[in-house]
Amino acid sequence: MVEKQAKPSNQPKKFYITTPIYYVNDIPHIGHAYTTIIADSITRHKKLAGYEVYFLTGTDEHGQKIEKSAAEKGLSPLELADKVVGRFKQLWKELLINYDFFIRTTEPFHEKGIQEIFQRLKEKGDIYKGIYKGWYCVSCENFLAEDIPQDEDGLKTCPDCGQKANQVAEDCYFFRLSAYRDKLLTFYQQNPNFVRPPARMNEVVSFVRQGLKDLSITRTTVRWGIPVPGDPEHTIYVWFDALHNYLTGIGYGWNKELFAKFWPADIHLIGKDILRFHAIFWPAFLMAAGFPLPHCVFSHGWWLKDETKMSKSKGNVLDPSLILEDFGPDPLRYFLLREVPIGLDGNFSHEGFLHRVNSDLANDLGNLVHRTLTMINNYFQGNLNEVGDETSLDQNLQAAFEKAKSQVIAHYDDLAINRALEEIWVFVNQVNKYLAENEPWKIARRPEKRPRLARILYQAGCALRGIALLIYPVMPASATKIWEMLGEKTKLTDRHYDQFRFDGWEKGLRISPPKPLFPRVKLEDFIKGKKAQQPPPKKTPKEEKMEMISFDEFMKIDLRVGEILTVEKVEGTKKLYKIQVSLGEETRQMVSGIAEEYKPEDLTGKKVVVVANLKPAVIRGIESQTMLLAADVNGQAVIPFFIEDVPAGAKVR
Repeated sequence: MVEKQAKPSNQPKKFYITTPIYYVNDIPHIGHAYTTIIADSITRHKKLAGYEVYFLTGTDEHGQKIEKSAAEKGLSPLELADKVVGRFKQLWKELLINYDFFIRTTEPFHEKGIQEIFQRLKEKGDIYKGIYKGWYCVSCENFLAEDIPQDEDGLKTCPDCGQKANQVAEDCYFFRLSAYRDKLLTFYQQNPNFVRPPARMNEVVSFVRQGLKDLSITRTTVRWGIPVPGDPEHTIYVWFDALHNYLTGIGYGWNKELFAKFWPADIHLIGKDILRFHAIFWPAFLMAAGFPLPHCVFSHGWWLKDETKMSKSKGNVLDPSLILEDFGPDPLRYFLLREVPIGLDGNFSHEGFLHRVNSDLANDLGNLVHRTLTMINNYFQGNLNEVGDETSLDQNLQAAFEKAKSQVIAHYDDLAINRALEEIWVFVNQVNKYLAENEPWKIARRPEKRPRLARILYQAGCALRGIALLIYPVMPASATKIWEMLGEKTKLTDRHYDQFRFDGWEKGLRISPPKPLFPRVKLEDFIKGKKAQQPPPKKTPKEEKMEMISFDEFMKIDLRVGEILTVEKVEGTKKLYKIQVSLGEETRQMVSGIAEEYKPEDLTGKKVVVVANLKPAVIRGIESQTMLLAADVNGQAVIPFFIEDVPAGAKVR
């Protein structure tokens, strides 16, 4: 049965997701990328689930920090904002972030909307004028709690960023936050999933129960901000300004239909350092103004480097652009969302990243795609027209996909994206096992088994098509490449989960020759930064001709199929492995410099080509009795593994 393409529903389900708006005093880093990748992946998932989605992101451009940073660079605040906004938009393009609207808090419609809400709350009595005395952190644009002790110099240190705070006393307008303590606690009780994960909700409830003090929401010493209506000597506190972007960005004050369609937000996705603003101040502002409250504030963890939070002052911020230049967007998106649950902190390491790329992506998924499409092209010239009947093994593979699909969708819905990816890779391994059990490379030698061979490869192709659907939210570029290599003429996004059939792959489509999805990269090259920074490979001078050998000379080389039995690192070296390899009737030992390209688990059990009659040599005190053949690609070893189950010791001619 051929599946139907997705058709717009008369009453599509709605979903509104936001990221924080990012401060423009510095360039975007891996933390910004993490939040936005999560939001983009959930957006893509919801669209596959049949939702009409609005995805909002943007930049926070007012405040004392912007004034200070701009002055240091000899720019006006708006000039600085314009430059940094360009960096954000370029990075989102490179990361395949498909947002619906990018809001800037310097846009006139936003300023007008903030002034309208401010005036409404002032007339209601929830905003009043007074005098504020306290300690203010310029870095965080936040007033410190009164119970933070002063140091020996009489100063206070911000607990969030570690910077010294300034003591201020000035006229300001206050928001009557104290009046909303009980209302907030009642709301939390009635909506236990408003803050997630649950541990964050416990923090919020505990803080509110201790009592809330009225919040200063204007400044007279900051000129770069939205003027208070009727009192332009005051500018509106950056957090009151910034939080309301979730209203103005969805149409408040400029598109009533859009606003009515999507508000309230389904998920505000934030970092845990701004939880208090979103889970306490923001719902209180909304209650005061009479707006429905969002459904969920989801607080994710931080990405750490060397077990500490990344920050510019510590010099440990990772620039995602460097990773993108070597790997493209999908490996970075995959690593960030696979490595840790969204609510927990993660530690970024070069070794961990490369293990995911080389093992999960290149070996597991990349090799599965490559060998499946290679066999379809080699055995059927890239065109599967007629296939044999299904067996129980074939049906089991389809059942495994349906189970995986159901679990993956549920995990995506729960924002447990790492678990969704784990389930997908369980299915990837099941497909690899299916091929190993059915041995299409052996069946290909028997012409009478051709229908069975076609069925096996058709099932594997259907599985790849299903994998493409399931990985699309996280890895849209790779999913699209797989989809197109399978010959599909329509877009992957024309399908919805509930309309997608495992056996919906149309027979007779022309299969493209496979192209590598995920290049393997050595650790030392990754640490250096860019492959492009490495010297180009040396070209053979034109006057130097390749030395020719006779057929008789070639026949002296005894090439054999070797099955790798064990792999051990040679102590004191970075590149060398000691490998035991079976040549059928005997086992040989060899030393090979491939440790930076391949992990031991990537090699064990694989079949390769070795030179069987090479004179033994002693390398680092170890006798090497044979030699492994590999391609030299810009100084990196790439080993040709056998797809077919050929016997160890077979001659290679």
